[in-house]
Amino acid sequence: MTKKQGDNVEVSLRPPSLRDYIGQEKSKKALEVFLKAGIQRGGSIEHLLFYGPPGMGKTTLAHIVARELSSDLKITSGPAIEKAGDLAAILTNLNDNDVLFIDEIHRLPRSVEEALYPVMEDFALDIVLGKGPAARTVRLNVPRIIIIGATTRMALLSAPFRDRFGLVLNLDFYTVDEMAQIIQRSAEILKLPLLPQAAVEIAKRSRKTPRIANRMLKRLRDVQEIHDYASIDVAALERLFDLLDIDSEGLQNIDKKYLHLLITKFNGGPAGLSTIAVSLSEDKQTIEEFVEPYLLQSGFIKKTTKGRVATKKAYDHMGLAHHYAASADASPQQEKNWYNTGYFDCSGGEIGIHAVLRRLCSNAWRFKSSPEHIQIYANLWQY
Repeated sequence: MTKKQGDNVEVSLRPPSLRDYIGQEKSKKALEVFLKAGIQRGGSIEHLLFYGPPGMGKTTLAHIVARELSSDLKITSGPAIEKAGDLAAILTNLNDNDVLFIDEIHRLPRSVEEALYPVMEDFALDIVLGKGPAARTVRLNVPRIIIIGATTRMALLSAPFRDRFGLVLNLDFYTVDEMAQIIQRSAEILKLPLLPQAAVEIAKRSRKTPRIANRMLKRLRDVQEIHDYASIDVAALERLFDLLDIDSEGLQNIDKKYLHLLITKFNGGPAGLSTIAVSLSEDKQTIEEFVEPYLLQSGFIKKTTKGRVATKKAYDHMGLAHHYAASADASPQQEKNWYNTGYFDCSGGEIGIHAVLRRLCSNAWRFKSSPEHIQIYANLWQY
């Protein structure tokens, strides 16, 4: 396979139309109505903004919108446009009804963001020429383009900028069934003899993200070319998962190190982000934006005001249930320390002993509490 043929395969994994796009049903229906109405008005639509976690299909939807409108698509990114002059250079090379897709739009400099205001409303760009008292503003007419923005951090966009988009759509994580359909479609394109059960297994380990699933399939294609399986079943997938170091819940090595550290070194938490990052020799942004979102979404950890706390699911999955059981055998002084550090919540001012017991019993699953331990909780107030 030549490089050009390989590039064509990568592009062909994107669904060509909304009909072929799997998942995101609410957003897809809203976009379908939006596009049909715009086409009936003559092909002009308002600007679009897609937001959601990475790999959810925001760029794919931009390609579909351009194809549905029979428009050319120009792709750029927020960090690539450093000043208004860069924006002017891009806009002057576009034609009417072209689609300008700006990925990571939240990373646009504020000056460029404000320069886009008249572009989005009046199709004009204001340029300042000169400096000091001799400076003057020149308004340039630009083509009547459609701007599509994509962001993973919606809150970083200013309210005036967000309000200039005619339709804002949220792309969320996919279900296992939707992921299995996406994987089957991609496997057919890549000519992989993937069985339905194997597609479901990949879906469970793909973090509910199509980009990760497609990446797994490309590595599976490498394994298939070496071993030439007649059909790829769950057993054959184990070779791939061992190669990629991905377990049954989709956790990678860094995820398992995170949970093991939280459970064994910090007794399940609470532990602060900075402490965890230093202990793992990773920066805080990597932990907060790459590791923790999936662990939170899958129910392995909880965020509290005191820090991160491992859940019972994390103990069970990591095979460290004995650490979890040991926490139930803590001394009364340790129980008191957990109360003082917020490990279980009996806050709320002056509360009676019955309210205390109610709260403790509601959290008793965290300690596998027996009646004797509940009595320990009640005696806690004597210390």
